[in-house]
Amino acid sequence: MKRFLYIFCAGVVALCACSRGPEGSDPRVEKLLRKMTLEEKVGQTVLFTSDWSVTGPSMREGYIDDIRQGRCGNIFNAYTAEYTRKLQEIAVNETRLGIPLLFGYDVIHGFRTIFPINLGMACTWDPEALERSAQVAAHEAAAAGLHWTYSPMCDICVEPRWGRVSEGAGEDPFLGSVVAAALTRGYQGEDLADERTLLACIKHYAAYGAPQAGRDYNTVDMSERWLREFYLPPYKAAVDAGALSVMASFNELDGVPATANKHLMQEILRDEWGFKGFVVTDYTGINEMVCHGFAADEKDAGRLAMNAGIDMDMQSASFFNYMVDLVRSGAVKESTLDEAVRRVLNVKAALGLFDDPFKYCSPEREAAETLTEANKQEARLTAARSCVLLKNEGVLPLRKGARTAVIGALADSKDDLLGSWRGAGEVQSVPASILEAIREVTPAVYAEGCKEMGDDRSGFGSALAAARGAEQIVMVLGEDCQWTGEAACRSDIHIPGVQSELLEKIAALGKPLVVVLLNGRPLDLSAESVTAGALLEAWYPGTMGGYAVADLLFGDVNPSGKLCITFPRNLGQVPIYHYAKNTGRPYVHPEAKYESRYLDVPNEPLYAFGHGLSYTTFSYSDITLSADSFSADGSIEATVTLTNTGQREGEETVQLYIRDLVGSVTRPVKQLKGFRKVNLGPGESTEVSFSIDKETLSFYRADMSFGPESGDFKLFIGGSSDKVKEASFSYEE
Repeated sequence: MKRFLYIFCAGVVALCACSRGPEGSDPRVEKLLRKMTLEEKVGQTVLFTSDWSVTGPSMREGYIDDIRQGRCGNIFNAYTAEYTRKLQEIAVNETRLGIPLLFGYDVIHGFRTIFPINLGMACTWDPEALERSAQVAAHEAAAAGLHWTYSPMCDICVEPRWGRVSEGAGEDPFLGSVVAAALTRGYQGEDLADERTLLACIKHYAAYGAPQAGRDYNTVDMSERWLREFYLPPYKAAVDAGALSVMASFNELDGVPATANKHLMQEILRDEWGFKGFVVTDYTGINEMVCHGFAADEKDAGRLAMNAGIDMDMQSASFFNYMVDLVRSGAVKESTLDEAVRRVLNVKAALGLFDDPFKYCSPEREAAETLTEANKQEARLTAARSCVLLKNEGVLPLRKGARTAVIGALADSKDDLLGSWRGAGEVQSVPASILEAIREVTPAVYAEGCKEMGDDRSGFGSALAAARGAEQIVMVLGEDCQWTGEAACRSDIHIPGVQSELLEKIAALGKPLVVVLLNGRPLDLSAESVTAGALLEAWYPGTMGGYAVADLLFGDVNPSGKLCITFPRNLGQVPIYHYAKNTGRPYVHPEAKYESRYLDVPNEPLYAFGHGLSYTTFSYSDITLSADSFSADGSIEATVTLTNTGQREGEETVQLYIRDLVGSVTRPVKQLKGFRKVNLGPGESTEVSFSIDKETLSFYRADMSFGPESGDFKLFIGGSSDKVKEASFSYEE
């Protein structure tokens, strides 16, 4: 039986930092600093895009000359071993000091071999699988000349309208911390100088996932307590895991844009957390402070950013254009600029670029390590484990050999399998769509039925005809992949177009019907959850996603994914999440009016955090506690017996939640504090135990100190946040 145990410790996940960065400044860096002109120093704080691809609204031209003159020390969107070598040769051989370039790229859920979107991968609740996915991405990207990825995204999000919810780990700070640390370890490995590793970049610091109205780049406003308890832990976990770069977020927080927020960049990140790496802006983030109304002009924005602790300017050219003048005028101290340059150069040294600037530029390694069979099989397994079986009324698994109708434009789309932020992934590298993968298993007739968007119903007739002639039906519904990701927010989270209308007509035939969902956010599935016999949430499952979905549909793989984010009944419930607090008038009596409730829907979500079904079933015994109380120097053990009560082997994620009944500030009704993955054969049982100590109970108290308080607690263990066993205990300081 393979088991992983993650428990709460000291406000963040207790995980070892495997990567080792520079403890002090490299002597070579100090020697360079003494030689550098002011213009050359500024060049090391400049990050410009190449003309390979563009992730923002514009692209700077003339970067080759900027590199040659030492005015640009870092490049993003340049890859392949051949291309990066050409650029690196300019920096090393044609500049006065020969300082190597740092190459960055958005390697978010894979580089060439694309894994499921991050929201999907978080649903594996499997940090070892996540670490392996990042390792595969790092090996492929580093072989293509890259040093640096803008990942992991550590933004907690309870807002399904926000397009970039697809890029994170969902709603929970504990699970998010586990994911952030695992991805950081996977990218950076045990030695950042290893030519198969990537520098991780923690983003978007901070609280980017909480925009008002769910609209990208929008204002964020929350209390310091809420920020520290629910939004900061994943960033901190990635710092503790050894990440040596951080990206400032676009949003403002407490009235101050993150790009000039000293409280975030200096007081918390460096002074409290001891972060030793460098901070980069997001794309044109400095200049955007003018639109925020925080900076008078772009020069003023550059001054504010550098003085707040920003070390590198991505694409806005504010540092490029104005920093020399700002230093000469005294608006920015040269020592402040020196410290920014020191941080950047020390990371380059940690990557081994001063030892061998061309170590990442190997066409032979690029050919040998890209899209290998091992990489693709890892992606296939991860994709299957990312899928969440939301509902199953005996429809799944499907029968092999049975006549099958496959309906929906997304079923025959390879492109949509890759999702947003697909790195250098290419549709021609996808071996099979969902339709094609199904056809390798069973005879299948296909009808598009309708597009993902629009109101064209002309294909309904052919879809109904295909369904009538089939013994079982698979409909693949959801969102076009371009409807998720950055700048892809929605005010309506229903399945778009007329797809659900077609589903209703197909369901009326009364045949076994499964809906496979491709989407990058929680959707309003209130109608589909009634109409379909089975719902399989596949997210955007990546290069091998077609095969992974077929593996699940026909029972070759048993579903094991669990939701990392709550699915609401409708948009009116948003924000909805499992660690909400109680009210003075909690909803207890169905007939009562003056309680915290809706008139038209229940308070409970459609699918709760942690939910996910299997082709087998599991039962939980009552919780046994080793004691009913403990004190500051002690702990208690909580144990359940988990039994596989079904007919096949399966994996269950056992989840631990805690509730502090009375505190100096109000506490959530449930907080995830640990989980354990357990694989059991049919009829097999095992004991699953969690240790609870004072760190498990700690929170930001009324005086903002972090620690536990004496009192009574409830403890919950189960297979999802809404289906748990319960026990009580007390703690005494």
